[in-house]
Amino acid sequence: MANKREPVLEPVRILSLRPTQVTVGLREVNEKRRHWREHGSKKKAKLLGRHQIPVVVGPDKKNYVIDHHHLARALHEEGEKEVLVSIIADLTMVDPKSFWTVLDNHRWVYPYNEDGERCHYKDIPKSITGLKDDPFRSLAGELRRAGGFAKDTTPFSEFLWADFLRRRMSRKLVEKDFSRAIEKALEFGKSHGAIYLPGWCGPASDD
Repeated sequence: MANKREPVLEPVRILSLRPTQVTVGLREVNEKRRHWREHGSKKKAKLLGRHQIPVVVGPDKKNYVIDHHHLARALHEEGEKEVLVSIIADLTMVDPKSFWTVLDNHRWVYPYNEDGERCHYKDIPKSITGLKDDPFRSLAGELRRAGGFAKDTTPFSEFLWADFLRRRMSRKLVEKDFSRAIEKALEFGKSHGAIYLPGWCGPASDD
């Protein structure tokens, strides 16, 4: 297996990118869209040149996105057609029947649905347009920006936080009163029960 991180200077169609997760936080996607609209054409072109989407090339020669699903979805929703990608690994030699297992072993896939339940690899959408909304993923992203936990290199760290919060508050609250949900998330995030999560920065113990 060739591991590398080289940009592909020839643009790749966003709709040709294959997701490696089932969900995104659509609230977070919409926030990225809002920020994108604040830039002029020249600034957008410069940003597209700097923000490359990390991918793994599969045995079918397709590009499988292993990060920045929210960005890819936001750019598509804003009418962008193409992005530059950065190849993290070339897995064209892998047996197609083993491909998703190999991704899983490298923690390059997150096969969990909007209820936080593990699902089959075949349930992962074929396009970024098929990604479903998980409001708790949006809540986790906002919690990090609010200082509830630190940015961490652990794969899918914000999904881990999303599942932690999912077990402690209702989806209805997150969807109907996001501000209140953030308040509660900040409380839960500082609790001892969250100490195992990546980026935890709760109060130090007095012990």
